[in-house]
Amino acid sequence: MEIKVKAIHFDATEKLEQFINKKVEKLVKHHEEITDAEVTLKVVKPETAMNKEASIKLFIPRNEDLFANKVADTFEEAVDLAVDALKRQLEKTKKDK
Repeated sequence: MEIKVKAIHFDATEKLEQFINKKVEKLVKHHEEITDAEVTLKVVKPETAMNKEASIKLFIPRNEDLFANKVADTFEEAVDLAVDALKRQLEKTKKDK
């Protein structure tokens, strides 16, 4: 699976990118056919709490793409929440088959 990390209006640290890769890689356990993942990070309203947004889009052949978008205090937390939401979606798509 290829993981693309896109940080909008800032540079993501190497540590943050490694964290994202590690978390998103684990989604393959729930669905082996995931080909790509696109992670978009952005800061919404810089001076407030709960201002880090993480969007993750998964590409799965012969299936609809899955998408989760979460906002939290940190990017790590937002990515965690989005990955959890995608796990639930992946479980649901498996049951539907």
